[in-house]
Amino acid sequence: MQPSDLKPEAFAKYPPEARKIIVANLEAVRQLPLSFVPNLLLEIIDYDFKFPAERTAIDKELAVISSLSSAEREDWFRGFAHITLSPALEHVDWVNQPSRFGEQESAHLWTTHQQDAFRETAMAYGERLQAATPPNPPPVKRLGIAIIGQGVASYHAPLFRNLRAHGTYFSKLRPENGLQLLLAAVDARAQAHPAPYGHWYIDGGEAAEHGPRLTSMSYKALDGARAALLRSMQEKIQRPGMGPEELRTLLAEMRPSDLGMEKAGDPVLDRFQLKVLTEGSGTQIFSTTFAQWSAREALRRAQPLTLLVHFAPRQSKRPMNDMLSASPAVPELDLVGSLVDADMGAYYHWINQQRLPGASQSVFLAWFEDHQQAIVVSPALPRGVESDSAINLEKLLELALG
Repeated sequence: MQPSDLKPEAFAKYPPEARKIIVANLEAVRQLPLSFVPNLLLEIIDYDFKFPAERTAIDKELAVISSLSSAEREDWFRGFAHITLSPALEHVDWVNQPSRFGEQESAHLWTTHQQDAFRETAMAYGERLQAATPPNPPPVKRLGIAIIGQGVASYHAPLFRNLRAHGTYFSKLRPENGLQLLLAAVDARAQAHPAPYGHWYIDGGEAAEHGPRLTSMSYKALDGARAALLRSMQEKIQRPGMGPEELRTLLAEMRPSDLGMEKAGDPVLDRFQLKVLTEGSGTQIFSTTFAQWSAREALRRAQPLTLLVHFAPRQSKRPMNDMLSASPAVPELDLVGSLVDADMGAYYHWINQQRLPGASQSVFLAWFEDHQQAIVVSPALPRGVESDSAINLEKLLELALG
């Protein structure tokens, strides 16, 4: 089937909002090449489970495509039209299984030496789309907070080395009630600037008490889902002929109910947490990886105004089969190794925050939990300097936000 053959009933299996938006733009989609359309449908099919920022991006993209004249559409999609596909790809159910089509299309592009041409075409399209749909600045300064080193009594090597050139390093901070103060500040921002999925708290261990306005997820709360996923992966790996590509496809097709997550009550957050566990490498077994990947994906997808990530100790490395076994035994914790992981995770948190609109005015704070060391990157503070001010975290945050 070609896109020109599409009819509204082809999308009968789509969730309600996804079906509504694709049918409303179907006339324009029919004019697009097959090498492009399934990748567009891959985003639309999950429209009902996407964050507001993602929905807005899809709405804008479809509006731009629908507004193109015939000549403009031919110019925009000429590169995609020149991609040759095998007859077998045309018979894939790319409407209802766009992810499977994408995997087979990628393999075909590699074997026919068209991958470079496709990538260049996709990048050119992305640049045009971005120019046609410039992002709106956030209504308030974006704030990122990373808390690292839980449980570490002392550590003498330098911390925040990658961030120090970009902000002010505080060496005499007053750490009392630090986590509570920061959570209270985040909750106050959520109250002052309400936005759906706009203020997040991600914990690599067990979540501390926090306000109901925050979108919250934790490694501990997902214990059952992680164990169910590891059991499922073990069962699938043992099947004859099961390889990494097949396993990846099966994981991509899982639903929250497959892991017992349907009782959480938020289908958007449930689907997000499922993606963190099934798409992240190590998120199922390492709490630091879980926290880092969750922060990355929250920033990329939800584009929150506030994101606080609390890293917790991860288990020590063991043989991979042991870690994937979902054993109920209490694992040995690697406190110092977790601190090192989280220090780098904080740096990645800042990098990913800088990719969002309003980056030049954004604020980022990383703190060594229960200790006097912190780094703040803010337009209100100088870069590459050290301060020995005896200030608590509440006042420090107020100073950073100006």
